[in-house]
Amino acid sequence: MDPVIVAGAGPVGLALALALAAQDVPSVVLDEGDGTDAPRPARTAILRPDTAALVARLGCTTLRDEGTRWSGWRLMRRKQLTRELPLGEDGDGSPAPLHIPQHALSHGLRDAIAGQDLVRVITGSRIDSLEQDGRGVTVHTRGPGATWWRGSHLVGCDGARSTVRKLLGIRFPGRTAVERHAVAALRTDLPWPGEALLHRQPPWRDGGEEVSARPLSDGVWRLDWLLPSRGELVTPDALVARLRDTLAGWCGETPPYELLDTGVYTLHHRLARRWRSGRAFLAGDAAHLLGAVGTQGLDEGLRDVGNLAWKVAEDWHHGASEILLDSYQAERRTAVAARLRAADQSLPILRGGGGLRTYMPGAARGHDTLLADGHLGNGPLGAPPSYPYSPLAAPYAEAQTTVGTPPGGPVADVRVTTPDGATVRIGERFGLGRLLVVLVAPGTGVWDRRHWLTAGVMPRLAAAVNALPVRAELLVAEAYPGASAHNVLLVRPDGHLVAAFGGVRPLELYAAADAARGGTPSAHAEPDAPVTTDRTANVN
Repeated sequence: MDPVIVAGAGPVGLALALALAAQDVPSVVLDEGDGTDAPRPARTAILRPDTAALVARLGCTTLRDEGTRWSGWRLMRRKQLTRELPLGEDGDGSPAPLHIPQHALSHGLRDAIAGQDLVRVITGSRIDSLEQDGRGVTVHTRGPGATWWRGSHLVGCDGARSTVRKLLGIRFPGRTAVERHAVAALRTDLPWPGEALLHRQPPWRDGGEEVSARPLSDGVWRLDWLLPSRGELVTPDALVARLRDTLAGWCGETPPYELLDTGVYTLHHRLARRWRSGRAFLAGDAAHLLGAVGTQGLDEGLRDVGNLAWKVAEDWHHGASEILLDSYQAERRTAVAARLRAADQSLPILRGGGGLRTYMPGAARGHDTLLADGHLGNGPLGAPPSYPYSPLAAPYAEAQTTVGTPPGGPVADVRVTTPDGATVRIGERFGLGRLLVVLVAPGTGVWDRRHWLTAGVMPRLAAAVNALPVRAELLVAEAYPGASAHNVLLVRPDGHLVAAFGGVRPLELYAAADAARGGTPSAHAEPDAPVTTDRTANVN
């Protein structure tokens, strides 16, 4: 069968190819560049715990070698420290984001691909025409090796100016220049090693409205200054002067520093009208742009990968219903739209300046909470999404029960035991193309492994799992938040809860699994409007 064609070799495209390979699906990555990622220390990625875990599962070792997890978060207003929050994974604080240069992330993903037989990266290849039918997609690339490529599916991960999106005729409306930032990467010593800082209305000259400092590895910091959305150009001399004033404001005097990289970037908010057209999909910046008030576009791109990869893999191996393929757009576009809506609603409050709301009791605390949510990945601005109204939701059944995770939400990363006796985090079983059935059974730590599948309700549950309409893996957990003994959880391949049941319920479990795969696979119909384009002049 033909491989999946992935257009674009940024972090999202590379991660998608690896996620497909983990499910035994071959892919061809068409890279417009030369296969290298030029070091840009000022261009960094902040990954939330869920997206960092996804990248780690894909075999990207640079997270460990070049990524930094912050030990704390500080928020200052003028001269006062208004909030201090410890971060960490040892129970002392909230989960810490992981901060890494984007070129290092891409390099780690390319290294992982180098050990993968199922992924081919073709450099110097830009798509200039696209055709599709009910069985696959054909694209033509221009460049030194201009040729035609045939794929089972096409995923446009080719950025904000996506050629795939333009060839599919999909609109990309939104807002331009929502925020503008000056940024610098430098090596220096700041008074709060390992902690991230957001400083609002700093009291020194040219401090601007807001400046942040976020640590990287090897003593490097990234500093961002919020600029007027439509202002004068920032000259190198002006940026260095701003940098020296900021360092002096924090340290009392300007400490020694080594300036590594600078830049100015503008953030836009846009959302593609459609994310699927026949057998072609959009992901990452090709589908959405966001980033104001601390939201992270790369996070959402990687969440696209986790959501789409198992659905394409199911279609590639076994065929899938239109409901399953359409659910990618229904779930992810809705989630990103909610994120954009939350950011757009927050902007007038945080950036409006003046007005009676500035003096209302508790207004400053509310502003601080909004900003912390955006920067740390909490609340509507940053928390991992849930899909409560998904087309893949399980039908209601009286046997369903309530646990700490609502249906459609990401499950807690509890420890589970596999039938062969291995104990792992449940997150390590995500992304392998199969449903997970988890029995909550206190005391499993002392079970005799020789009689694992013959104890208690396990034989009946194992038989029910074997009878499901899709592949599934049976796991056992000592405990799960909000669950009782003998509760059974059905979890999607991307880690979202389908349903929880009070005991072993084979018929209800089957119905929920069938809903999670979108029902019985159907023969692919021809796309509503077959796409045949050769529009090179329009996609430059």
